[in-house]
Amino acid sequence: MGEVHVNGTAKLNSKANSNGIAALGSNNHRGLWFEEEIEDDLRWVVLHTGISEFQDIALVESGPFGKVLILDGKLQSAEADEFVYHECLVHPALLYHPNPRNVFIMGGGEGSTAREALRHKSVKKVVMCDIDKEVVEFCRAHLTMNHEAFHSSRLDLVINDARAELEERQDKFDIIIGDLADPVEGGPCYKLYTQSFYERVVKPRLNAGGILVTQGGPAGILTHSEVYSSIFNTLRQVFKYVVPYAAHIPSYSDSWGWIMASDHPFAQVSVQETDLRIKQRFDSELRFLDGETLSATLALNKHVRQTLAGETHVYTEESARFVHGHGAAQSAQS
Repeated sequence: MGEVHVNGTAKLNSKANSNGIAALGSNNHRGLWFEEEIEDDLRWVVLHTGISEFQDIALVESGPFGKVLILDGKLQSAEADEFVYHECLVHPALLYHPNPRNVFIMGGGEGSTAREALRHKSVKKVVMCDIDKEVVEFCRAHLTMNHEAFHSSRLDLVINDARAELEERQDKFDIIIGDLADPVEGGPCYKLYTQSFYERVVKPRLNAGGILVTQGGPAGILTHSEVYSSIFNTLRQVFKYVVPYAAHIPSYSDSWGWIMASDHPFAQVSVQETDLRIKQRFDSELRFLDGETLSATLALNKHVRQTLAGETHVYTEESARFVHGHGAAQSAQS
């Protein structure tokens, strides 16, 4: 049930009309009450809550969206539509690469990003590095759709800070994926969206022709300037070629953005060639992405394109932008 209250202290003085709209009034002012039933059975049942060393954790059963993972008050993924987010995050970069063999995932504790990367027959090794052991272990136990991925012999699961892990490693990767939580103040991840991190830590760990792809936060008409445009512009300072794209995620109630970056040009690939690569590289069909859908995600609307083209903010630790909310560390200090 969705509700909007304007001047909500006023008393209801008339019944709602057939569209669920009712007048609100008091002796001094009038307001508006809007109520819309969007689902017959939208109930949220808490299955698990906790606070790890790094963030607040909640897993809830939501009815139409299925199990929903929430970190630091932000919905991370919903069982019903997580495939949209994870296919968009993983497959465009791997499909643009001629022969991706090794993948490094920053974050991705729920296992869905690893699951999608492992679907590529060419991939021999996936390193998934997440800082939060409690999140990983809980998802491993409760998110059954990722059971096979967590038990794959090609998966190397590392519990560590992604920055520290990349700094310590000597090997390089064809694809590095940033499946990090949104940058919230006090959260564990905002430092991994900075120019210095991309320039000094990520880029040196890419093979020649390698591709970085990261989630970039909300990319809707009203939300794309929160962090998405800044992350895009920051990557432009580090890589020669940067490609933004977006798709609507129903459980997020917004369009979501991702960004690919490389020093190797992204060759134009036709719808037919994309479909052929999917057929050759996968043993099963994707649920969301195909050639036409990928082309659609790359076609950002005019308003967002203009903002990205004109963005001047560069993401640093000192000038970080945040989406609404606070991390567990920040809340503990409050």
